Amino acid sequence: MTEKKTKEPVTLESLTQELAGIAQNQAYVMQKVAAPKKPVGRPTIYSKDLADGICVRLSLGESIRSICKDDKMPAQCQIYAWLNRHPDFQEQYTRAREEQAETHADQIVDIADETPALLEVRDKDGNIVDIKLDSAYIAWQKQRIDSRKWNASKQRPKKYGDRVTHSGDDDSPVVIEHNLNVFGDLLKAIKLQRQSEA
Repeated sequence: MTEKKTKEPVTLESLTQELAGIAQNQAYVMQKVAAPKKPVGRPTIYSKDLADGICVRLSLGESIRSICKDDKMPAQCQIYAWLNRHPDFQEQYTRAREEQAETHADQIVDIADETPALLEVRDKDGNIVDIKLDSAYIAWQKQRIDSRKWNASKQRPKKYGDRVTHSGDDDSPVVIEHNLNVFGDLLKAIKLQRQSEA
């Protein structure tokens, strides 16, 4: 047997609560409608502020790839398109890359000065027998240094690139020989060919 639900009488208090709930829902809907919409996707329109932010992060040693992982930054292909369209950005970007080489050169010294990780060698009783350098850590640090050296040498070859000089000394000077006999032999061959045709 089902019980009949009786309607509760409408009171001033129940009406106030219902109106408060409606007002709250309406305020929530108005807030959502009036709220500024967030832009969808990455920025594609060039702005000086965005270009400045990209160049500052580059000059501090960050790569374009890591900068573009930031949702507030444009895609990498967009940055390259801006470089083609905006000469001022291209100049600023070039300076930032040169500054990045300086940052990488500074980082090399910092990495080399880091205290290496140490491994404790213990015996079966747990006593420390020896302390050794962690070879994996050293290899990782070497790789970090080498990548920064390579990058700096490519970005600023005159300053950080390998220098190759061709010079001699008094005992063994540099000698440049020109073999002009090749042309004489060629002329003789042409002359012989013409004589045989005649």
